[in-house]
Amino acid sequence: MRAAQEILLAYRASRRRAWLLLSGGLVLTLALGMVFAALGATGVTPGEIAATLAGVLRGEELSAPQLVILHLRLPRVVMAAVAGWGLSVSGTAMQGITRNPLVSPFTIGISNAAAFGASLSLVFGLGFFPGTRGGVVLTAFALALLCAGTVYGVAMGAGMSPEALVLTGIGVNYLFSAATSVIQYFADEHRLAAAVAWAFGSLNGSGWSQAGTAFLAVAPCFLGLWLMAPGLNVLSVADDETARSLGISPEWIRGTAGILSVMAAAGVISFTGVIGFVGLAGPHIARILLGGDHRLLLPFSALVGAVLLLTADTIGRLLLAPVLLPVGIVVSFLGVPIFFHLLLSRRKGAR
Repeated sequence: MRAAQEILLAYRASRRRAWLLLSGGLVLTLALGMVFAALGATGVTPGEIAATLAGVLRGEELSAPQLVILHLRLPRVVMAAVAGWGLSVSGTAMQGITRNPLVSPFTIGISNAAAFGASLSLVFGLGFFPGTRGGVVLTAFALALLCAGTVYGVAMGAGMSPEALVLTGIGVNYLFSAATSVIQYFADEHRLAAAVAWAFGSLNGSGWSQAGTAFLAVAPCFLGLWLMAPGLNVLSVADDETARSLGISPEWIRGTAGILSVMAAAGVISFTGVIGFVGLAGPHIARILLGGDHRLLLPFSALVGAVLLLTADTIGRLLLAPVLLPVGIVVSFLGVPIFFHLLLSRRKGAR
């Protein structure tokens, strides 16, 4: 009886800690968004950000500085948060269904496929609406989905095991990387620069339409993955036979969760370009701090990813101002030391 009470108390304590982390992470994300939106070449205060938002809600006519905040600063912050959310949640699901901590959304090749699509549009004017930014986005998105369909088609033929999924993804990854290199090899100087810049990953030029569309791509995928959290919990710790004995179809969970994670990541990178580290590090950091229950891990990894990308983008804007460093580069420099610190701290704590 006493042992049962101790287990119950420990469970309640872990739940309180989890909800404290979630609520604290949400407050931190919102606060950082306000602060980072205020930072820039022309400094404003978080109070001016709040006043701008209040003016929009009341339908007031905005001043020129407020219009800059509304149409330049805030959309970029929202896009950073949405991108971090989508990439980190996607990585969490992919690591769960493959039981592999080294997997990210890009392991199955969608980053190189999207880069191939963007290169086709930028260099040769092929794809949707040639010569427009929307055309680049749609072409990159279409190629990312084509890549995912190819990977899942081959993996299904091989039994939809974690190994088949990862190995097929690696093969397709190399294929699209080689195809992108061929395009860049024959591109002229200016178009090559545009294709390479897209592959760096950047939030430059993000507006409300881009941020809203990315949100609409990520939100339903996140909801679907969260509803599948019990199945993800089983697949992340048990083999397929054990999952079947519990009444769970590993093939269905792996296929559906994988498609949703790919859709979320593709919806982000088609607008931002390749931002690779968040989908690997965000889930790890969240799992170290919170544990492996996907019902809580998925929303917390979303917050971790949003904080990582918000911080990286702000550093990229301010470090060498007026030069804007691509966020895809900055997030790796920023995230790797944090990642190593958390891993080493957990190992010391386990001794």
